Amino acid sequence: MTDCGCEKAKAELEEYLHRELSDADFEAVTEHLANCADCSQEHLVAVTLTEKVRKACQEQAPAELKLAIQLKIDALRA
Repeated sequence: MTDCGCEKAKAELEEYLHRELSDADFEAVTEHLANCADCSQEHLVAVTLTEKVRKACQEQAPAELKLAIQLKIDALRA
């Protein structure tokens, strides 16, 4: 496989993290990350940030807020 290069790897990093690339593009970015210290470091930062955000977003909304939103949705549908 051919190395996709830094520009493509960095441009597709977000999609790569979420497995939203085609298999061929995913493999090309994976190969590039394995051989490029700069892009590999950027990938590590993105993975860490994504994980921190995921953990921070696990908090549940208050029941009152959920109810208010559901009532608004119901009113808009009526």
